[in-house]
Amino acid sequence: MHVLKKIKLSNLQIVAAGCFLVVLTGTLLLMLPFATVEGAETSLLDALFTSVSASCVTGLVVQDTGTHWTLFGQLVILALIQIGGLGFMTISLSFLLLTRRKIGLRHREVMVESINASQIGGIVRLTKKILIVTAVVEGIGALLLSIRFVPRFGWGKGLYFGIFHSISAFCNAGFDLMGNYASIVDYAADPLVNFTLMGLITIGGLGFLVWEDLWQKKWRFHRLRLQSKIVLFASVLLTVGGGLLLLLLESNNLNVGMGSGERVLTALFQSCTARTAGFNSVDPAAMTAGSKLVMMALMFIGGSPGSTAGGIKTTTIVVILMYTLAGIRHERGANIFGRSLGEEELHKAVYVFFVNLLFVLCGTIVVCGLQNLPLTDVLFEAFSAMGTVGISTGITRELIPASQLVIIFLMYCGRVGSISFAVALMERKATPPVTMPAEKINIG
Repeated sequence: MHVLKKIKLSNLQIVAAGCFLVVLTGTLLLMLPFATVEGAETSLLDALFTSVSASCVTGLVVQDTGTHWTLFGQLVILALIQIGGLGFMTISLSFLLLTRRKIGLRHREVMVESINASQIGGIVRLTKKILIVTAVVEGIGALLLSIRFVPRFGWGKGLYFGIFHSISAFCNAGFDLMGNYASIVDYAADPLVNFTLMGLITIGGLGFLVWEDLWQKKWRFHRLRLQSKIVLFASVLLTVGGGLLLLLLESNNLNVGMGSGERVLTALFQSCTARTAGFNSVDPAAMTAGSKLVMMALMFIGGSPGSTAGGIKTTTIVVILMYTLAGIRHERGANIFGRSLGEEELHKAVYVFFVNLLFVLCGTIVVCGLQNLPLTDVLFEAFSAMGTVGISTGITRELIPASQLVIIFLMYCGRVGSISFAVALMERKATPPVTMPAEKINIG
């Protein structure tokens, strides 16, 4: 942090540079000989891809996490997931708190930028709450998952699996230790594993500011801030709505032979995990084209601002939809939950939507140009990388080095934020006070 300040970087540039340093450190650690099991080899690109995927809480892998990496390698990945989920600045600030060092104004400013907080006041107190809630939720999740993993793997391995998958789910990473790229397919009909993971994914994806608002307002919906109401409403709507669509679209495909309870459970889990978590209880490659399209939409939207999730965020899509409805009705402004939405929010939402979509389409075109792979699978992979989801139809391991670099770039931009990434590269301290003459054009 002190090194970055001496270079006189902006707040956004510090966040982007911090993420890069975490990726670099993870890559070097994964390149160590004792990070890989005996008889296996890890190339520099494999280590970089894994480090980016873990620190950007994505979950796309070129090497199976459970069989390729040693305990040391898995712990490195787990540390990268935790740092990536909470954010570089949150971890940095936590170390300052533990060592009782003074937290300066600049550090507080960067922290506000990192978690999308609205004000600098109370940011240290909020950070403490984030760390406490994270520890409690991940601990409860680990205990619940261990109920299933301990009988199968034994006490030591079972508890370790519970901790690893709890952190991975809460941070919306999607890394698993089941082996053979199986994710949690073996637990597709297990309500305890499914609902525990869904609970962890949802809590992690709501956002730190929503947690605080729920705590302060004692869970009374009508008293919550507008952002919290939008996040909760959109999260429920997307999970349930996505689940219903997947249930219908897979009724004559993956759901054949399943009981009614397992069908509903599978559909809800896939809808929940598609919003940036990355686990899968069924084979995504075997899904219908319609289901893959629904999954891509959910991956693109993602979680909520200031959370462990990626995507363009629920607030972005809600703002765009509300302004679209207002335009159709010829209303002056967009309103939701008794409040009006500002035009500044609309402008930012449009930027985020189209920049992310542009990155996905450009990445897809480049990969398709480099390799002869099915368009649907490449598009699915690009949406998964940009949304930091991690669900794949299985082509990740087939990507050539150049294609892997494209996916790495998308994962990094997806976590830092495409707008933030662009601003971090091109940010200027002053903008010339020049306004070009306006001229009307026809739209639509």
